[in-house]
Amino acid sequence: MAWIYLFIAGIFEVVWAYAMKQSEGFTRLVPSVITMVAMVASFWLLAAAMRTIPLGSAYTIWTGIGAVGAFLVGIILLGEPVNAMRISAATLIVSGLILMKLSSP
Repeated sequence: MAWIYLFIAGIFEVVWAYAMKQSEGFTRLVPSVITMVAMVASFWLLAAAMRTIPLGSAYTIWTGIGAVGAFLVGIILLGEPVNAMRISAATLIVSGLILMKLSSP
């Protein structure tokens, strides 16, 4: 169950990052509220996952899901550039996440 919590926490991290971008510096109410709610949910689920998953694994995987998710949201929803170097970087992050998961109890 902890790994499911961790995955969902990572998804909430992507949600709050996107909502924060949409909040335009917390000047728009709805995206600002979504940011705060998603942050709380993300941190709460991360804390729940850390009850059984080691800190190094949990935090690395959580931030990795957020980083790759934000990268994909940026491309798909915000029209950010796609190039070989950015794809290579995201691939390395995903590789690290897989290795971290495989090395965790």
